[in-house]
Amino acid sequence: MITDLIVLFSLVSLVRGITSAPTVKLDSAIVYGTVNDSLTKFLGIPFAKPPARFTAAELVAPYRGTVDARKYGFLCPQQQVSPPETGIDEITAIINGTPELRVAPGVESEDCLTINIIRPAFTSVKGRLPVVVWIHGGAYQIGDTASYDEMGSKLVKRSISLRKPMIYVSTNFRLSAYGFLGGQEIFQEGNGNLGLRDQRLALKWVNRYINAFGGDKTKVTLWGQSSGSISTGLQIFSNGGDNEGLFRAVFMMSGSPLPIGNITKGNGQTGYDGLVADTGCSGSNDTLTCLRSLPFPVLKAAVDRTQNLFSYQSLALLWHPSVDGVFMENNTQTLLPQGKFANVPIVSGTCDDEGTLFGLSSLNITTEEQFRQYISSVWLPRIPASELEQLWSLYPSNSASGSPFDTGEKNALTPQFKRVSAFIGDSIQHGPRRFLLQEASKRTKVWSYLTKRAKNTTGIGAYHGSDLVLGVADDNLIHFVSDLDPNTGVGVYWPPYISESPRLYTFPEVGRPLITLDTYRASEINYLTNLSLAHPFVL
Repeated sequence: MITDLIVLFSLVSLVRGITSAPTVKLDSAIVYGTVNDSLTKFLGIPFAKPPARFTAAELVAPYRGTVDARKYGFLCPQQQVSPPETGIDEITAIINGTPELRVAPGVESEDCLTINIIRPAFTSVKGRLPVVVWIHGGAYQIGDTASYDEMGSKLVKRSISLRKPMIYVSTNFRLSAYGFLGGQEIFQEGNGNLGLRDQRLALKWVNRYINAFGGDKTKVTLWGQSSGSISTGLQIFSNGGDNEGLFRAVFMMSGSPLPIGNITKGNGQTGYDGLVADTGCSGSNDTLTCLRSLPFPVLKAAVDRTQNLFSYQSLALLWHPSVDGVFMENNTQTLLPQGKFANVPIVSGTCDDEGTLFGLSSLNITTEEQFRQYISSVWLPRIPASELEQLWSLYPSNSASGSPFDTGEKNALTPQFKRVSAFIGDSIQHGPRRFLLQEASKRTKVWSYLTKRAKNTTGIGAYHGSDLVLGVADDNLIHFVSDLDPNTGVGVYWPPYISESPRLYTFPEVGRPLITLDTYRASEINYLTNLSLAHPFVL
């Protein structure tokens, strides 16, 4: 009897909790959210039908009945990562406290394609607020949306205080091999770049349904950081540069479109073949069907054994976007000069010491010979040795020249650490950002920033992600989402970036932002860019 009463009481409490919650109507369904202080949240809403493994997802069927949107959905399967042991407590705390560098807590499921909305509580359907869609980072291997709940909530509250209220949207998408498996077999089915296509599908959901939440589907800005920023950059190239009216601007933090290779070559096929071999599917007549039929724990164990962002290979990733003939028709370095990208306003910025966190994965590199072997075999295997001679002098072993930059002999965790970090940062972040802006500024309005705010961080300086952690550009983002201009009306004017005068909105170590020129390490970055252009990926 007592047990029955407890169950009945729990059911009554659940019903009361739902019926007193804020609601929206999607198709013929009522969606129940939560209200907290000045915010209303609708969380974990499925935006796609449960996707078949290694297959493109489809937009969810019309909603019916009720949708309980009071908590975040399942995690998309994460890849196990192993943070490096540095012996420096400050660095360990940063890695453990940064969502894009650690496996997210929670329950994983391959049915994970959900979307979340955080809006001002006073929003009405007639309000039509601008919308920012957040794409999380994590090297395409890890990440989720729940870990950024505090960030999204803080941003919406700040937008209210600035009298530029907006709606924050975040979305899950498939990661690692689950979302970026390559190979001839995947190519033949047209199922490449599933993680990017999940993002695109989420944008189509926003276009269809955000008005019901008081958003304006014509005022959507994509916002990403790290691999999430690279993803937002790649979205402007998809579909021949036709953004389908899904977004009107892009705000990119620590990530620009990288050169990408064909899905059937290089790591694309290597990753596929390795996964087939490690799961025992090699003897199958149809290896892709075999991979699809594996119990999830078996597949996950094999994926977890592949290289991750803290492996020796660092950001020379195994699972990543590629030219697949469906989502990406060609290498970004080819499409960009041709103007085959969405003509939307762009903000793209970086931290001064982008490479240091990823240089931690190669602390065992301590000699000149090891450095040269690392660069030539892991990062630039397609480049003839004769063309790398200049690199060794442009990135010298002298610690004072490395990253963290402008810190002298300090922060030399090993004799080669600052050298490796400088190379990684310029290769993956600073060089691609500069190339993007130099080309895009010829056709659309762009702005760029550089932050040195965390320069005094032991070992890693103004590290990758420090701009997001410190919220240095939050107000600029809010103004950009609202007005398509990152200027806040306070302090120095942030001018557009033009190739003849590439001006940066620079956050110094201390003090207010100032304007500097984007000419730092010109010889090094020009060399790396020209090397990449001279040896494009074979398509």
